[in-house]
Amino acid sequence: MLDSVSATSSIDALMLDMGRRARDAARPLAIASTEAKNAALHAMADALLAKEAEILAANAKDLDNARENGLAASLIDRLTLNPARIAAMVDGIRQIAALPDPVGSVMDAWERPNGLRIERVRTPLGVIGVIYESRPNVTADAGALCLKAGNAVILRGGSDSIDSSGAIHDCLIEGLKSAGLPADAIQRVPVTDRAAVGALLTGLEGTVDVIVPRGGKSLVGRVQSEARVPVFAHLEGICHVYVDGSADLEMAKKIVLNAKMRRTGICGAAETLLIDSAVIGTHLMPILEALTEAGCEVRASATVLKVFPGFKPATDEDWRTEYLDAIISVAVVDGVSGAIDHIARYSSHHTEAIIAEDPKAVERFFNEIDSAILVHNASTQFADGGEFGMGAEIGIATGKMHARGPVGVEQLTSFKYRVHGNGQVRP
Repeated sequence: MLDSVSATSSIDALMLDMGRRARDAARPLAIASTEAKNAALHAMADALLAKEAEILAANAKDLDNARENGLAASLIDRLTLNPARIAAMVDGIRQIAALPDPVGSVMDAWERPNGLRIERVRTPLGVIGVIYESRPNVTADAGALCLKAGNAVILRGGSDSIDSSGAIHDCLIEGLKSAGLPADAIQRVPVTDRAAVGALLTGLEGTVDVIVPRGGKSLVGRVQSEARVPVFAHLEGICHVYVDGSADLEMAKKIVLNAKMRRTGICGAAETLLIDSAVIGTHLMPILEALTEAGCEVRASATVLKVFPGFKPATDEDWRTEYLDAIISVAVVDGVSGAIDHIARYSSHHTEAIIAEDPKAVERFFNEIDSAILVHNASTQFADGGEFGMGAEIGIATGKMHARGPVGVEQLTSFKYRVHGNGQVRP
């Protein structure tokens, strides 16, 4: 017991020191020039390329440990790095560098009848805590995005990716130092003890302004229930694809297959397929055959089973499940109204797609569904900050306050008002 108490006290002290150093770094970072931030970002990208072999060697250690621990195949895919994925990280950082600097930009301006001129101006949030699992690329994405938005960040990656994240973090620090920016602007929690997460969620005596969790349901649920500071989060990604009666069959097959099977372990992967009853005889089986041929398990509603028996029956729990695996639940619905009703009941408000040629069906779908991202005639796997032109993302937020959808550099800022007068006093 004494050893446990001592260890917890040590972690609390470690985290509090990190919070204080992050707060100290946030002040000069908030006023750093665009040129300095971009120079740091390009130096980070260069370092990632130069140290590719070291990063892959570190990732190999993580992968060996993951396999020994029986990590699921979809999670191993999230964990895996290769030259193409490192190149994607590099490209994402360079895209972030190319984005306009949000800090100091005037969002709106107006003049009052008394002559006061008022401006709403973007400012950094301050210190951001990012808690994530398995994906080592989040180390680069989160570090780069927070830097561009003028924020200091404390990164707490999962134990599965400890070596990979460490190797990537070294490159980020190299970039900061080369540009003369404080190394404490991007810190990484060096321990895997879960007590570090608990300490970070307290806000570290007011030094942390926002928490961003990126991981599974249990992690995000814990963060949302325990955090004493604001949270940008989505609990899960139960994404739907609805195939309308007006949908082109070949387009529908291609999109559904990509939405489910391109990468099954990401939050934008489709988990439920809804088919309009008007095309049950023409569209349903070709789409299901394409999925099964690709290795996807189908869990079918009673209506689907009546027409095509042999699939595993779907339970009510299936409609509420984020599989993150090669499994999809399938139901037949009565047109766009039925799709909207199903999604309203089961959606996690992440991403929903409609495949349709009827503009009225698309308009209803877009107007009546309240999810962060709505997609027409394209894969749900485009639910990604990089694909939105944000360079990268720190996560997909499904709440309704401040940030929603991909959280990029603009979403990592707040604002303040600047009021200019020439001697006005209030009567």
